[in-house]
Amino acid sequence: MAHAQTAHDAGKYYIPHGSKWPIVGAVSLFVMMLGAAALLNGVNIAPFIFWAGFASVLFMFYGWFGTVIGESQAGMYNAGVDRSFRMGMMWFIFSEVMFFAAFFGALYYARNLSVPWLGGEGARYLSNLFLWQDFEPTWPTNGPAAVGGAFETIPAFGLPAVNTAILLTSGVTITIAHHALQAGNRGVLKIFLALTFLLGFFFVYLQATEYAHAYHELNLTLGSGIYGSTFFMLTGFHGLHVTLGAIMLVVVWLRVMKGHFTPKQHFAFEAVAWYWHFVDVVWLGLFIFVYWL
Repeated sequence: MAHAQTAHDAGKYYIPHGSKWPIVGAVSLFVMMLGAAALLNGVNIAPFIFWAGFASVLFMFYGWFGTVIGESQAGMYNAGVDRSFRMGMMWFIFSEVMFFAAFFGALYYARNLSVPWLGGEGARYLSNLFLWQDFEPTWPTNGPAAVGGAFETIPAFGLPAVNTAILLTSGVTITIAHHALQAGNRGVLKIFLALTFLLGFFFVYLQATEYAHAYHELNLTLGSGIYGSTFFMLTGFHGLHVTLGAIMLVVVWLRVMKGHFTPKQHFAFEAVAWYWHFVDVVWLGLFIFVYWL
């Protein structure tokens, strides 16, 4: 502890000690992917392999993050480490932006380019191309049984509008919690941080309800042509991000309950808050371009 404080005062960059967690993570991911590949090939013990790898990944996360939290609470990190953490989180969010940009690009290509081309727009030789009887180059595209059959879309101003209100409200609650942390008001911090992850889990519950309605009553599935594929890929990956973000918020809330973070040093809180605002912005894009327009 004294050594760590001396290094901190001297302005030196903290060099982490040797750690087992990278190799544990690599082996765990390999086992999990091996199990996934075995599942696709019908191997009997594949589920055991996959879940063993998945449990090992969770163990790795718990141990590695626990180590980092312990080092942070011990005062081993200085301003240089804090800057590197912030830059790392910024690049991570940028990679997430590009991840969703690829799916939004696929949606744009299918909707604004491919479907009109199949109808003959801009390419005369496609105008006589026979796809199936009664094909219409409109969005969303209904198709024959081979590509999912006829389906209905989910109206924007139903559950999607409710979920939009929920996520926007969660963006407000986490901002209030952030200001409370900076002001040293831990009572308000605990309440509004808890409200944020509760809203996040409620969002995921409503989205699961929407999916059940789409599959069982609207015949809207992953097999419903290009519309079903883009719809479930975009909303599904976003739902996964909301779930992960809500879990991270729970971890931060538990740390707050233990007295972690100060008005000046709370990078973990800010990192999760940035991620949560990113999730909010992506959902606004989904609501406009997937549900509404």
